[in-house]
Amino acid sequence: MLLEGRLRLLRLVDGEDLVVNETDQRGAYAGAVRSYVSVDEPYGNTVVAAAPSRFFLLPAQDFADFMREQLPMAVHLLDGLYLGLRSTEAQVRQREHLADLGSLSANLAHELNNLAAATVRATAQLRERVAGMRHKLGAIAAGRFDPEVLARLVALQEETVERAATGRAALSPVEQADREDELSDRLDELGVAGGYDLAPVLVTAGLDAAWVDQLVELFDGAPDGPLRWISYTLETEALMDEIQDASTRISTLVAAVKQYSHMDAATHADVDLHPGLDSTVVMLGHKLAGIEVRREYDRDLPTVPAYGAELNQVWTNLIDNAADAMGGSRVLVLRTRDEPGSVVVEVADDGPGIPDGVRERVFEAFFTTKDAGRGSGLGLDNARRIVVQRHHGSLDLATSSAGTTFTVRLPKERP
Repeated sequence: MLLEGRLRLLRLVDGEDLVVNETDQRGAYAGAVRSYVSVDEPYGNTVVAAAPSRFFLLPAQDFADFMREQLPMAVHLLDGLYLGLRSTEAQVRQREHLADLGSLSANLAHELNNLAAATVRATAQLRERVAGMRHKLGAIAAGRFDPEVLARLVALQEETVERAATGRAALSPVEQADREDELSDRLDELGVAGGYDLAPVLVTAGLDAAWVDQLVELFDGAPDGPLRWISYTLETEALMDEIQDASTRISTLVAAVKQYSHMDAATHADVDLHPGLDSTVVMLGHKLAGIEVRREYDRDLPTVPAYGAELNQVWTNLIDNAADAMGGSRVLVLRTRDEPGSVVVEVADDGPGIPDGVRERVFEAFFTTKDAGRGSGLGLDNARRIVVQRHHGSLDLATSSAGTTFTVRLPKERP
């Protein structure tokens, strides 16, 4: 039993000592506290003195004899209470972790499904366009076109693809529609069949009626064939860009999962906090749809000694709660800054804030304001436990009618 000084409680997990608790509370006790059940019961934790300390020492056998002889009913009640609480908490925390995993998996599956569907759709359309180009190549092979005309067509094709790739100023929906109508009318005047279908492709590539007039002059008033060839080419390039973009985003999601779980990193290491925040945003992308995410990062922020995967659980809880508070809209701000001795991460939303009667209880285990089935009340409790007990930092709350901000401070040096 601690009379003065400071104790640190450790637990061996995967070959590494994890700090479970640290206290200087006079009267804190440790050792064979359940020796009234069995003096030989194995110890689940290790206690070390974190500062010069004095203790009162009581032999485990003496304590066990006293409890069993003088307080038999208390032994029965305490043992039942201990086992019951341990079993209940283990089940609830497991359910909470499974719920979090299920939510992240659902978000990830939704994103991957959308990207996969876009890839399949673009591939099917690309197959049709390539088939059309094969027919055109068959006509060319039959010798229906003059070699000089073909050379001009190939040169124009390359020039158009390059022009489309360089991009153009973004058009509003109204401007896009007006230009498509203008180009469609000009194609009708030239007698080009299906001009209404060709116009959107050409306008998207940055082409207009003036370009069509140059094409008419280049091909002696017969633009129909060249126009369709150019249209096939532009559509093929656009579809290949779509497939590449979807594939890149799938790769980005996979990389985010790897970063989020820290699969290729040591359990405890010097961690850059920004990739963890970014990967959490990606993992929660479906839930954050419609929410503007602003990153106000200090790009010179130093790394901190931390358990990266566990910190990502903290970011997940804070960002997920912010999304719920905002109802799927408004603005989420992720802010980092450097302070003497510590780094700071703020997760701020512009939701309705937290009422006064709730504010002092948000970190309590099993306390939640969410509807039944949507939360167990362990998210913020887990977050604070990870930040305070595991990383010797702090997790604070500031709220008002203009929103809520959670502030995490992490020491730059491991205590």
